[in-house]
Amino acid sequence: MQVTETLNEGLKRQYSITVSADELDSKVNDKLKEAQPEIEMKGFRKGKVPMPLLKKQFGQRLLGEAMQETIDDAMSKHFEESGDRPALQPEVKMTNEDWKEGEDIEVDMSYEKLPDMPEVDYGSITLEKMVVKAGDTEVDEALGNLAESAQDFSDRDAGSEAQDGDQVVIDFVGKVDGEAFEGGAAEDYPLVLGSGSFIPGFEEQLVGVKVGDEKNVEVTFPEEYGAENLAGKTAVFECTVKAVKEPVAAEINDELATKFGAEDLAALKAQIAERLEAEYVGAARQVMKRDLLDQLDEKVTIDLPPSLVEAEAKQIAHQLWHEENPDVEGHDHPEIVPTEEHNKLAERRVKLGLLLAELGQQAEIEVTDAEMTQAIMNQARQYPGQEREFFDFVRQNQQMQQQLRAPIFEDKVVDHVAEQATVTEKEVSKDDLQKAVEALDEDE
Repeated sequence: MQVTETLNEGLKRQYSITVSADELDSKVNDKLKEAQPEIEMKGFRKGKVPMPLLKKQFGQRLLGEAMQETIDDAMSKHFEESGDRPALQPEVKMTNEDWKEGEDIEVDMSYEKLPDMPEVDYGSITLEKMVVKAGDTEVDEALGNLAESAQDFSDRDAGSEAQDGDQVVIDFVGKVDGEAFEGGAAEDYPLVLGSGSFIPGFEEQLVGVKVGDEKNVEVTFPEEYGAENLAGKTAVFECTVKAVKEPVAAEINDELATKFGAEDLAALKAQIAERLEAEYVGAARQVMKRDLLDQLDEKVTIDLPPSLVEAEAKQIAHQLWHEENPDVEGHDHPEIVPTEEHNKLAERRVKLGLLLAELGQQAEIEVTDAEMTQAIMNQARQYPGQEREFFDFVRQNQQMQQQLRAPIFEDKVVDHVAEQATVTEKEVSKDDLQKAVEALDEDE
């Protein structure tokens, strides 16, 4: 076998690989000898079929396998000896397309290698960690939000009109073409206007009603409605208003605390303070992480594989286009050409991705099974009642596993680098932290 370099330009590499006919023939013979003891053929005992007959019967079939294995072996040996790591799967093609059995095979292999990473002086990185304490003001604000979420309703003054957010208690009967339909009637039904719990257009028509009013609400069932006999049909709901109630926030006391699983109000406040500070720590970490990545981006200069940058730029452009055109769900749209801004962002992402991967490999950082399980569980909560199906889907989907593993790995590498950097803490207000977090989104 002969491997000859034909291109060495930047990160681009190309090699000509020649596999002799004798090598292929030898490979086929080895395969036949390995299989011979198990082969039976009419007129011969098991394992006693002559090699020439085996070669005539199976040689052509084994030739393709031998060709592929020989080329794969040549590639593996090349990468082992050269130390090159291809950015993407190498492109391999035969150059003597009119090849006939008995001739040498000539193959071209081309790829872009990953760049060599420079040493990074972690000690030269200085980071500021924002620290926010959960004071009485923040805890009281969170308590107020909890009280609103635990709100009750009380009757409005007689003759008051229902407002958006109010609860109306109604009796109703739904009819299509004058006929009542199954499941379309209820008595003393409490409906919060604006909650979106009824068919689109229903709740809005009850804004302004008063106790004792009788109102016909006309709506059209969605085309994709679950009950086929109602899908797309126009219905009239005959409603009688029995009560109009305004929302009233729950009182902030020990009783409220017990609703949220705390022993008393003091315990609830302590839990809220702990949760808030955990949120502040998470937000501050994101700000510090961006600062760290910015510094690494500035300190490290490397050649980037054009194929990776091009693929990343296309993905960025495609994703942003769909965010700007949410009505287009499929990919039946005009070609999306990345802009200079997309290319610049792609270069940063590729550089930092390669750098963090190298730093993680050097530090022998791995994502544990327990960390993956926790990540899957967190995602599965978004599909209540289908957690088991989601687990099975992830287990069978390598791409999904990588999507969950990548951010965990990145965060562990960031933590590793931050541990060796110079970090100073700075106590700031919640508003200052919030502004810093909002600035992250503006810089994306």
